[in-house]
Amino acid sequence: MSVFRTLVRRELSAFFQGPTGFIIIAAVLFLIGLGFVVVLTGLNGHATPMPVTQVFYGTYFFWLILLLIAPIITMRSFAMERASGTYESLMTAPVGDWEVVLSKFTGALVFYAILWVPLLVCSLVVRLYVGESAVLGPGPMFTSALGILLIGSLYMSMGCFASALTRNQAVAAVSSFAMGAALFFTGFFSYFTGDRSDLISQIARHVSLANHMESFSRGVIDLEATVFFISLTALFLYFTHKVVESRRWK
Repeated sequence: MSVFRTLVRRELSAFFQGPTGFIIIAAVLFLIGLGFVVVLTGLNGHATPMPVTQVFYGTYFFWLILLLIAPIITMRSFAMERASGTYESLMTAPVGDWEVVLSKFTGALVFYAILWVPLLVCSLVVRLYVGESAVLGPGPMFTSALGILLIGSLYMSMGCFASALTRNQAVAAVSSFAMGAALFFTGFFSYFTGDRSDLISQIARHVSLANHMESFSRGVIDLEATVFFISLTALFLYFTHKVVESRRWK
């Protein structure tokens, strides 16, 4: 366990050894602030029957952060190690493949979670003005945070998998973005299929990230969505492990 913690600290410190981590934090902070300004300006003092969290996650700012920032966070995970020549040293160290994969995934996920702290601050500021209203109660705030973490876990695992496939960080970022965008836009088929019960319609509704996040932002812990995110995350981590395992013996 001490080796795992050391590897996680190594991954986290890498984000702050150069300007990349601070640029990412600044970009996310700007988009979160802009998103809240747009939402509150749109409401313009009018009452809303839905939680503010649901209004915010219905905007494109949240999904823009997810689709663009996640590949940037994970692109360096394995690709930079291979490009800089430190990958061989890491693989010959007395650490297991799973420790390497999980430490890189955990480091990326922790950094991803740090990026959303400003959202919590914005939510608390809004809560001071709306009072103990269900518009921004503790329930929707908790489940929204859970939804953010689950979706982030999936996208971090996809990014680690893409980074393990190449030594080029740009290729890793583009590949991760392509996979994430494909998954995101696949869910939009559910809006066109309506209540149809054919297989394609059911699959589209099941993989719709927007629908799942809408449930979390309303204060509902969606068990189906939770299993969906955890299962896909585990699947991509398994794929990443197999790539790392195969490269160790080449």
